[in-house]
Amino acid sequence: MSNTSKSTLSVAAALAGAVAMVSFAAPASADQVKQVKCFGVAAAGENGCASAAANHSCAGHSTVGYNGQDWKLVPAGTCAGLGGKDQPFDGKGTMAH
Repeated sequence: MSNTSKSTLSVAAALAGAVAMVSFAAPASADQVKQVKCFGVAAAGENGCASAAANHSCAGHSTVGYNGQDWKLVPAGTCAGLGGKDQPFDGKGTMAH
């Protein structure tokens, strides 16, 4: 085997090792992060569903943005920071535009 081939293989092996190390250190994918219902944070037509008191049946049917009766899934621990609540409420979320 020539020195060029050995050098190429060494670089490839080092790169493969670096990629393997990064994959172990990577944070959980979005699919693995726990999602929770957050009321009052969905823009009109972007809701996951709604409480029984809402005036529509379910996903994507909201006509009012940030309605406290509509929810969408958000990463656990982020709902309050987005201006929403974990239970249905009257009015709009605090982040409503």
